[in-house]
Amino acid sequence: MSDFKSLGDNVVIEAGVMVFQPETIEIGDNVYIGHMTILKGYPGGTLRIGNDTWIGQQCFLHGGGGLEIGSRIGIGPGARFLTSDHEDDGSGGPLLDMPLRFAKVTLEDECHIGASATILPGVTIGRGAQVAAGAVVAADAPPLAVVAGVPARVIRMRGKN
Repeated sequence: MSDFKSLGDNVVIEAGVMVFQPETIEIGDNVYIGHMTILKGYPGGTLRIGNDTWIGQQCFLHGGGGLEIGSRIGIGPGARFLTSDHEDDGSGGPLLDMPLRFAKVTLEDECHIGASATILPGVTIGRGAQVAAGAVVAADAPPLAVVAGVPARVIRMRGKN
């Protein structure tokens, strides 16, 4: 555990969690990381997990473009956070051969990510927003929004009757 860039107090990392490039990963206090989750640190990127955050089982967190997870966040089992993809150069060639594009993903404080949701590169999930289970989020979610679907869209705002 001492290989992390920083590691807070009262951190629980369950059995089977795989950690790559731990020197690029910062974990705050009171964090739970569930079984079989992958923390994919990456040279040139930082994967930061804030205080009082719960990450369910079998999640995939990619830090290549930067992944900023705020405080008091719940992440359901199987959620995926991607911070890179291949750019299509228009040539029609295999996407695997195209250059990588890195883009930071940010989860602001107190948001909730449902089970099996996917957050794509460059997306910000606003403070207190809720992402429904299975959603694929390709655009920013404003604070207190509830987003659902593929692709995800705002279906309502929290705290409004």
